[in-house]
Amino acid sequence: MKSRFLRKTRDVSESMYAGHNRALIDLAEKNGKIVCCYADFPPGQVGEVFQKQFPDRIIDVGIAEGHLISSAAGLADAGFIPFTHCHALFALGRGYNQIRHNVAYDHRNVKIVLCNSGVAWGGIGPSHLAIEDFAALRAIPNLVILSPSDAVSAGKATLAAADYAGPVIIRLPAVGAVYPTLYTNDLKFEIGKAICVHEGEDVAILATGIMVNDALMVAEQFKKDGIRARVLDIHTIKPLDEKAILSAARETGAIVTVEDANILGGLGGAVAELTAEKCPVRMKRVGVKDVFGESGTSEEIKQCCELTPPFIQEAVQEVLKAKKGNVASKKRKTPRR
Repeated sequence: MKSRFLRKTRDVSESMYAGHNRALIDLAEKNGKIVCCYADFPPGQVGEVFQKQFPDRIIDVGIAEGHLISSAAGLADAGFIPFTHCHALFALGRGYNQIRHNVAYDHRNVKIVLCNSGVAWGGIGPSHLAIEDFAALRAIPNLVILSPSDAVSAGKATLAAADYAGPVIIRLPAVGAVYPTLYTNDLKFEIGKAICVHEGEDVAILATGIMVNDALMVAEQFKKDGIRARVLDIHTIKPLDEKAILSAARETGAIVTVEDANILGGLGGAVAELTAEKCPVRMKRVGVKDVFGESGTSEEIKQCCELTPPFIQEAVQEVLKAKKGNVASKKRKTPRR
């Protein structure tokens, strides 16, 4: 599987939220039905540009996340394409019923942006870290769930969401945090199509969101040791790219999933469900191990939750060792009685 559209150097860093907002401005310039909706959430520097250019298409409902989702559902019924923005934790905690019934059940054309998702928003404390979003939302029918990995893919995900006729979740990390730019602007982003960002046939690392860069770092280090790790950017959690994942399973025989969410019901759970039924292979999940987050910087929390490259390396070594042992056992001849 050929890797594509990857920057050769990752020396440029930017907020994913900025990439998302630029895409919203571009969309709004071309389509008068694009509306930005907020609930107790600042639109940010680029969002302020949207506010100045399209003051009649930006709505702030205050601290009322359930009302935010219900209002967006009404706007969708009126023919608009609303993008809602609020803290991921409160979208899940206060707007889950509205997401399920008012948006997903009736397949309304609402785009829900989960801001400050995952473990990166550590400065405000563990009470605000939403690590259960994948698990909570994957089980709701009709939802598309997108998890971009840099500012470019965040912008592309926003454009793809606008083109999709139906409810879409876009998962973004901490607003103020910046991440290496992995892709060039000619990236072809397709809902449900994973992107191979590093070629390899020895093991497959399936990563999503902010963890894609960490997975790449690990693959590049293993390459120096003669181990070829395939890295897939699983930017669509639902629907999964089953073809790419099953190809990785068959061609490498070993999989490691990497996410900054609870491993229960997240990307790792989705991949395990798929491969268990259609192509069982050695597998290891790297993610938040069913615990609440901690206070601290993004890197401190990643270290605490065992999400840094050394932990990914360890998981890769474990599945490679298990794979080698499995191959050796198959080669042994069963003695005749």
